Amino acid sequence: MKVLAIFLLGIILSIDPKKVSKINSLKSEAKKAYLSGDFKTAIEKYRYLRDSMGVTEEEVGMNLANSYFRTNDTTGAFSTYQPLTASENSKIKSWANQQMGVMANRKGKLEEALNYFKQALKAEPENEQARFNYEMVKKKLEEQKKQEQQNKDQNKDNKDKKDDQKKDQKNKKDKQNKDQQNKDQKDKQDKKDQQDKDKKDQKKDQKDQQNKDQKDKDQKEKEQKEKEQQKKEQEKKDQQNKDEKNKPDPSLSEKLKDMKMSEEKAKMILEAMKNQEVQYLQQNRRKATKPKDKGKPDW
Repeated sequence: MKVLAIFLLGIILSIDPKKVSKINSLKSEAKKAYLSGDFKTAIEKYRYLRDSMGVTEEEVGMNLANSYFRTNDTTGAFSTYQPLTASENSKIKSWANQQMGVMANRKGKLEEALNYFKQALKAEPENEQARFNYEMVKKKLEEQKKQEQQNKDQNKDNKDKKDDQKKDQKNKKDKQNKDQQNKDQKDKQDKKDQQDKDKKDQKKDQKDQQNKDQKDKDQKEKEQKEKEQQKKEQEKKDQQNKDEKNKPDPSLSEKLKDMKMSEEKAKMILEAMKNQEVQYLQQNRRKATKPKDKGKPDW
């Protein structure tokens, strides 16, 4: 006890009364500015107390953090609230977590904000503002997740739709290619069939022409043979007629025999008579060609 008393007495004696007076004066000025809404002045006073005068009281830190928050200095507010979230004072701890949650919510960090509000309620279950913010952010986070899931489902549907469209386009293209291949194959087969038919028709035409030529040849040969045969028959007939003509008349032979004249002699006589007849005709023809008298009519 004597040691503790001596220690406390040493601390009391070591405190500078002027410093204490200045600290108290600055606290009063800072709080007055804070309550009046002059947060810039409050920030200056509280920062001087903390940084220059070495004041570590949590109330000073809380008011400084609140002043940063009110001037939208989120960086200063965040760095000042952060150590207060581990305070032994449940009210200060709850408030610091709540304010951290508000700033996280403003940045759209919903899960981080929800965790800060949850810690605020754990520190002080009676913090209705933290509870309201917790429920609000929880609902917003659920709606966000729901929207994200809907977007995900929509994206999946769109992807599936695009995949189906791609699949349909691929199937359509494959079908077109297959149809084209079948058409090309059919055209090729039709062309081959036509070529085969043309060749077959050509062979048939050639064969028919050959048969026709052969028939014509056979017909000509037949006609030629018939002509030759007719010619031979005619020659034979002419020869027979000639022979018949040259054949002595039996009655004439008998007459010549009665006249005691040979056939050779009779032929000579006949020949002489023919010659005389020819000469007579020639003389008459010369007389007929004598010039007519021009003074007389033709008749």
